[in-house]
Amino acid sequence: MQNTLKVISVLLSYPSADLIGAARELHAALDADDQTSKTAKTLVRALIDDITSHDIYDAQERYVLLFDRTRTNSLHLFEHVHGESRDRGQAMVDLAVMYEAQGFEIDAKELPDYIPMFLEYLSTQSQEEINNLLNETLHIMAAIRERLQKRKSIYTNAFLALENMAGTSPDAKAVAEILQEPEDDPNDLKALDEIWEEEAVTFGAGQGNDACGPDRLRTQIRAHNRPPPQDPRPQMNGEHKNG
Repeated sequence: MQNTLKVISVLLSYPSADLIGAARELHAALDADDQTSKTAKTLVRALIDDITSHDIYDAQERYVLLFDRTRTNSLHLFEHVHGESRDRGQAMVDLAVMYEAQGFEIDAKELPDYIPMFLEYLSTQSQEEINNLLNETLHIMAAIRERLQKRKSIYTNAFLALENMAGTSPDAKAVAEILQEPEDDPNDLKALDEIWEEEAVTFGAGQGNDACGPDRLRTQIRAHNRPPPQDPRPQMNGEHKNG
C-alpha cells in the first residue's frame, strides 16, 4: 500500500516535465505493491495514463483551474474543515509536529496539510498508522471526490482509490457538512481573491492553544504527538522524505 500512496501523492502534485515522462516508473511502482486491491490499482493506472498523455502546459492549466483556482477543491486538508483561521493554523502546526516527531522532513514552501505531502508521509508509515490517519481524513477525501465527479474529472480516480484503500465508508454527516459550502467559479478571480484574503492563515506559533476544534483529525494528531508516560521524548522511526 505504501507504493500506491506514493504514486497518488505524485499524481496529485502540480504536473512537471518529470511527471509527464514518468509513466513507466509509476506503473512499475504500482505493480510492485501487493498490498493494494486490483480496483484501486486500476483507478490509479487510468490516472497515470491520462496525466502522462497530456502536453505539459495543458496538464498544468487543467490542474490550476481545478485545484488552485477552485477553493472548494483545495488539496489542503484543513481548508475543508476549519472555518476559523486560528483553528486551521494551529491544526497545521500540530500536523507539522507529527511529521517532525517521525523524522519526516517537509519542504518549507508547502503547508503541511497539502494532500500530496500528507500521502507521502503516510507512505513512510506502518499499515496501522496508514489505516488510522487515512480513515480520519476519509470524509475530506470523499467530499473532494464528489466535487470532482460533478466536474467529470479524471482526478476523481485518486480519491476513489483512497476510499477503496481505507476499507471503510466515510462519515456521511461529515461529508455533507463539507459539501454545504457553495462551489467556487474558477473564472471569478475577484471573488476568489476576496475569499483568500478573508480566510488567510498565518502559519506558525502564537495561533492560540484551543484543542477542541470540530475536526477529528486534529484530535488524532494531538494523540499521536503525545509521548508515552514512561518516555517524554519524541519517538523517531528513522524515516525521511525522499524529495
